[in-house]
Amino acid sequence: MSTVPPPEHPDERPGEGSSIPDEQWEAFLRDAAEEGGRNAPKEPSARARMVTRRLRERDEAVQARAGKGGGRRWWRKRQPEPQPWTPPGWRTGPAWQEMNGRSRRRRTVGSAIAVLLAAALAVVAVRPSLLLDRFPGHESDASAAAESSSPLPAETSLPTGAPAAVAASGLPTRAHPFRGSPAVRWGDGADAIELPPAKAVPGLSKDEVALALRRTKEFLVAANLDPAVLRGGRPDKALALLDPKNQDLLSDLRKWLHEPSHDNDPTVLFSRFDPDEAVLAGDVIKVRGHMTFEAARRGEVRVHADYTFVYPLVREHGGSDVVARSIIRRSLTVTMADPRRWTATAGKLWVEGWNGSYGNDACGVDDGYFHPGFPDDGPTGAPPTGPTEDPYDRSHPLDDDSDSGAGECGTVTRT
Repeated sequence: MSTVPPPEHPDERPGEGSSIPDEQWEAFLRDAAEEGGRNAPKEPSARARMVTRRLRERDEAVQARAGKGGGRRWWRKRQPEPQPWTPPGWRTGPAWQEMNGRSRRRRTVGSAIAVLLAAALAVVAVRPSLLLDRFPGHESDASAAAESSSPLPAETSLPTGAPAAVAASGLPTRAHPFRGSPAVRWGDGADAIELPPAKAVPGLSKDEVALALRRTKEFLVAANLDPAVLRGGRPDKALALLDPKNQDLLSDLRKWLHEPSHDNDPTVLFSRFDPDEAVLAGDVIKVRGHMTFEAARRGEVRVHADYTFVYPLVREHGGSDVVARSIIRRSLTVTMADPRRWTATAGKLWVEGWNGSYGNDACGVDDGYFHPGFPDDGPTGAPPTGPTEDPYDRSHPLDDDSDSGAGECGTVTRT
């Protein structure tokens, strides 16, 4: 058994002024002897002894100036700021009592934690979302991204019910304008307007029917997705697709655009927002719906379109990140006829009828624009008097005038 030599310098021996009780010092010597001296303290160098002595003298001087007991309370409450003359790793290093068996167990546990931490960091390096999803705001963003990666299949007929609620933490933002909306899984813009396979009808070929379907989509895009129209511009592209021989309708639409009123409102066909009030939050508009066709008179095809458009909007002024959503559903029926049989222009659409519902639009404002309400705003427009409705519910046809809320301004359950 090797013996542990006693410290050769009085500064290293426990005694008066030392922070190590005699019992701990004796226990340390016994442990060191039993382990073959492996844990015996190394003899400090001359420089280390000198620095230790200077530090002790300085601390004693500070305590003497502070008065009896005052220095101790101060040291317990706050660690002194490091002084320029403090050797790094010396005064801040482990005290002697941290080298006993209990300290070794703590170091062993610390080593295990370090191994686990290294493994965790390796996993996070491969899949950063495992860590980022734990931060506020990232969980909903990750779920929104997961939902966006699995878009709904194309709609071919009206659904049987309203879409389920979408859980989300926080309000929609410019970065995530469809957060909390069922539209997060809908198609984007014009690509979401999918045409049914064309087939011939009496008096019209398959190609002629396909042209009628394409023209109907072009009208929907020009009337509801054209950025210039959404900013309040004239829907000239949409008007150009209508049959000029339908003079009464074209004359009415131009008048409505020039002098809008309650009874002459261009928003019944065109999606327009006041450019001084709101603008699109990004480039994506969500769209959901379907298109069908049928034979009308011989040499004529009738196309019916039913689509819901979800517009994310921000205020034009102020740079706010708050997003409002307007949900506009349109039902449109048009025909295209053979000009050799009917009074019609080749390749142009004749509008037979339309209907619509407009979610998140101020009641009683008839200036030719939609006016969305923002989450941090108070109520705008006239108070709603109609029934409550879910603007995302596409399970009932808009052409059903038996609805109790037809023609009224009601309240939406969500946006």
